[in-house]
Amino acid sequence: MAEKKGPSQAPISPLKNFFAGGFGGVCLVFVGHPLDTIKVRLQTQPKPLPGQPALYSGTFDCFRKTLVAEGVRGLYKGMAAPIVGVTPMFAVCFFGFGLGKKLQQRTPDDVLTYPQLFAAGMLSGVFTTVIMAPGERIKCLLQIQAASGEIKYGGPLDCAKQLYREAGIRGVYKGTVLTLMRDVPASGMYFMTYEWLKHILTPEGQSVRDLSVPRILFAGGMAGIFNWAVAIPPDVLKSRFQTAPPGKYPNGFRDVLRELIREEGVASLYKGFTAVMIRAFPANAACFLGFEVAMKFLNWLAPSL
Repeated sequence: MAEKKGPSQAPISPLKNFFAGGFGGVCLVFVGHPLDTIKVRLQTQPKPLPGQPALYSGTFDCFRKTLVAEGVRGLYKGMAAPIVGVTPMFAVCFFGFGLGKKLQQRTPDDVLTYPQLFAAGMLSGVFTTVIMAPGERIKCLLQIQAASGEIKYGGPLDCAKQLYREAGIRGVYKGTVLTLMRDVPASGMYFMTYEWLKHILTPEGQSVRDLSVPRILFAGGMAGIFNWAVAIPPDVLKSRFQTAPPGKYPNGFRDVLRELIREEGVASLYKGFTAVMIRAFPANAACFLGFEVAMKFLNWLAPSL
């Protein structure tokens, strides 16, 4: 009986990864955006005055208040920016992972170790920051605008124009360093976990490429959980920094970190944890399932590519 194939033995095509990753990213946004909205609103809610309750007492309270005040559409506020950005962003992300794997192979049959897969994943995090940083900045501003009731931006394009007019390209890319700090290690964990789980879930004698849909969903969902376990603290800092008024944090993320720790304690670095984890499993399960389905289609359409 043939042994099951290793974690990275299938031929690697960065180009196919690019197209399949874009489709996977679209699947992720449709499933995960409502809870992303909740996460950002929890992370950026103002500190309550003495004797006053917080705007949101937790994930479910924020969800309920958003639904009552704005309806289902409120949960999808700001989705245009990630939809426009997510297709190229996830395409570049999966392309970067494919390229990172290919660069570490001496021959096409080389099986990569898990540390090598982690390194390939980190490369994908570097690749995506160029698209991710401005997209996240616009998304966060639109999400908290809807919560505050103060309408400054007419939509993603208007937001981008105003940011550029006010502070130039630096205004659009505010928070890039924090995006890198979040996405480089988190992406390494993301892809390594997915490849590891796919490998251990593959029955003996079968190929990783023939994994069943429920097992792909489980591996993808757990990869999302592990990704966000690493990413939440820098994500909280990034959300605060990107939505702060100009000049509030002159020393960047260090000022944000000092303020959060001083005023709200270390636990504040895990604000939105419940919303993130509830979102992470289904959103990333959908992403990887979309990716695998698209890859099978592309392998059928162009097997030699």
